[in-house]
Amino acid sequence: MAKLSTELNRYFFEEDRQPEVKLGDIVAIAGERTFGFLLVLLALPSALPIPAPGYSTPFGILIFLLAIQFIIGAKQPWFPAKVANASMKVEAARSVVKKGLPWLKRLENITQPRLVFVCTRLPGRVIVGSAIALMAISMMIPIPGTNTLPAMGIFLTGLGLVEDDGAIAIAGATLCFLIAVLMVSVILAVIYGGTSLLDRLKDWIKG
Repeated sequence: MAKLSTELNRYFFEEDRQPEVKLGDIVAIAGERTFGFLLVLLALPSALPIPAPGYSTPFGILIFLLAIQFIIGAKQPWFPAKVANASMKVEAARSVVKKGLPWLKRLENITQPRLVFVCTRLPGRVIVGSAIALMAISMMIPIPGTNTLPAMGIFLTGLGLVEDDGAIAIAGATLCFLIAVLMVSVILAVIYGGTSLLDRLKDWIKG
């Protein structure tokens, strides 16, 4: 099966499209890789260095639904009909995909099928799915500047699922859990005041 970047390039740039694209249409091109494919695609707008505004909360909800279904071993994702038939402007989708393709291609260069059981068996699904669910919840919280890191964790984990690369999936899940600790510190800093671990990390990088 072709690389995800190849499929996205073909779907959005090499074939004629209607002015709007539905979530259900995109699911149709994912084949056996539906969960990973959708996780990568839904995380992409918020994971970009210059994220597209307005997507984090609704896409976070969809990612959470995907994570739960992935944990329980669903073969195909289920969305309410209203969600599956929801549409977005194809030009807006192309803009996001165009920005994300170079990053996706770089990561695909290091992926390969390995530790496949992480992506398919229950213990792996629970660990990976729980990490994704935590990041999805973080994406739903309307705190400015806290969506990019969780989306990056989901993006990396989803890519591991797409490529049957358990090593990348575990690396992504580990990153998700580390980001969860940072996000909790941000929330506590907002509620109780003080400096979050994320602020300290930014200061350390600058220093």
